[in-house]
Amino acid sequence: MKLTPPLLPTPDDYDYDCSFFYSLFQDMRDPVVSKRRRRDDEEEKSTDGDDSVPNSEFKLKKKNLKEIVASLLLLDEQEMAEKLDSVSASEEEKSILDANHKRKRQLMMDSNSKSHHYYKNMDESEVGHVKIARGAAVAAAVAAMSGEEKGSSGSGSGTGTGTGTGTGATTTQRRLWVKDRSKAWWDQCSHPDFPESEFKRAFRMGKATFDMICEELNSVVAKEDTMLRAAIPVRQRVAVCIWRLATGEPLRLVSKRFGLGISTCHKLVLEVCSAIKTVLMPKFLQWPDEESVERTKKDFESSSGIPNVVGSMYTTHIPIIAPKVSVAAYFNKRHTERNQKTSYSITVQGVVNPKGVFTDVCIGWPGSMPDDQVLEKSALYQRANGGLLNGVWIVGSSGYPLMDWVLVPYTQQQLTWTQHAFNEKIREIQQVAKDAFARLKGRWSCLQKRTEVKLQDLPVVLGACCVLHNICEMMNEEMDPELNFELVDDEMVPENSVRSLRSVQLRDNIAHNLLHHGLAGTAFL
Repeated sequence: MKLTPPLLPTPDDYDYDCSFFYSLFQDMRDPVVSKRRRRDDEEEKSTDGDDSVPNSEFKLKKKNLKEIVASLLLLDEQEMAEKLDSVSASEEEKSILDANHKRKRQLMMDSNSKSHHYYKNMDESEVGHVKIARGAAVAAAVAAMSGEEKGSSGSGSGTGTGTGTGTGATTTQRRLWVKDRSKAWWDQCSHPDFPESEFKRAFRMGKATFDMICEELNSVVAKEDTMLRAAIPVRQRVAVCIWRLATGEPLRLVSKRFGLGISTCHKLVLEVCSAIKTVLMPKFLQWPDEESVERTKKDFESSSGIPNVVGSMYTTHIPIIAPKVSVAAYFNKRHTERNQKTSYSITVQGVVNPKGVFTDVCIGWPGSMPDDQVLEKSALYQRANGGLLNGVWIVGSSGYPLMDWVLVPYTQQQLTWTQHAFNEKIREIQQVAKDAFARLKGRWSCLQKRTEVKLQDLPVVLGACCVLHNICEMMNEEMDPELNFELVDDEMVPENSVRSLRSVQLRDNIAHNLLHHGLAGTAFL
């Protein structure tokens, strides 16, 4: 039997290269490529049979096709290599994360085991003193888990829990650090042997009045001790507030006097002022009842001769720092022109009885508002319109309008003797309110200069000052002459100075009776 060798491609067809074997192997590996190859061969044969296509053009196309196929295969191989590298890298990272997790878990278990072993051997009476050490142990465990090692040595002043020793190990406990401040001044003032005159000079009141205020505020101001520190006593809390209001010193000096933090002193001032407004204001600053009104009428009439007067009214200004909003509303033009310095203020309107005790206050309206507008914004104005002040007078300065219940002096240029006499008596009554405000600002020096209190908290502080003023006046606390304050407030005659024709006739009758019944005096001559 004779064997016939397989038909091999001729050199004319494939230019003596091995592309035939390469194509054969590719056909065996990929059926789709094999099918495509056979289709290309058929097209090649049909092209070879056509004498119109040159053989060199066909070879060029075939060469380009080979290069494309080779590029695609090279890209496939590169993609496979990248996938293998990515898989190996992710497996390596996973193994590292697993090892770290096991190490952290082991550290936590060891720390908890040591802590449990330590507290198990501690006496129950000492457990409450080492709770801070437990937090330190947890913090050390967290630092070990994150791979950070920190160490510290040395000692500091303050109060803390010290160190504790467990079975077979020594645990350093974290100390509660508190700045060491001297309380010597307050300890000296609170001592029973401290002189009464020195105490009164510091707090503008005697020890008995101070103790009464502390007793009234005890239920609201008192705090309970905590595990970390003892609560500040009620007497010291009240003393911080009163000394701050009395001296107007900055908070850093208050802190130095009482051995407390600056923020703590600021918080205590606001808390005690709020308690004064809540607890003491309803008792010591309120509109008088019918019996007190009748007594007030008699006192004012005996001193001035004007009947049915139940109060003297005045409005003063409290300097403030320029606010962040509505700056123009708080700008005080009159104080700025007089002092040659930009001034901002808020108003305090008050009505006092013959003893200079406030019976009504209106606090907080911007300093640019004149007295008559402040009056119209007050609660007193609303109560008067509701009939509270029918048949009675409140005496005011020329900055207020004449109304059915507000009696003011004559403001025209040419005055008769009768009108002069009336104005003289009106000024005497009005001076009662002015003197009361002078004692208010003299006793509580924080009202004389711009304060550190925020604008929204200032009405509470000013209200507390008015209440404390009333308490001092009722307890007959004499003010040191060195504290006398000269009150200066500009008065502006309102555009509409007469609001009631009936009140004009009543004022003329009062003026006529004062002159012709010998009650006007001769000071106006």
